[in-house]
Amino acid sequence: MPTMTFNSGRIRKADYDSAARQLELHWDNKTVTAYKNVPEEVYRRLCSSPNPATYWEDRIADEYPKGTPVAHSGDAGTAKKLSDLFGGD
Repeated sequence: MPTMTFNSGRIRKADYDSAARQLELHWDNKTVTAYKNVPEEVYRRLCSSPNPATYWEDRIADEYPKGTPVAHSGDAGTAKKLSDLFGGD
């Protein structure tokens, strides 16, 4: 599924992995929250909601177990930059 980007509100981006059924929400404060066992239809409704944060609060936050966010390609670059600055592997 394609990533959905939001231009306003607390949720800035939503990623959905249909094979793993995992939803990852990227927040305006730069945190990422992952939820497991989320049906694809829930992701579609989140993306089409007039207020995704309200939809998350009402339909996702307490309904699905939290998961571990997957490291994205941008994260690896950040880790490399920190390693370059502070040493390490």
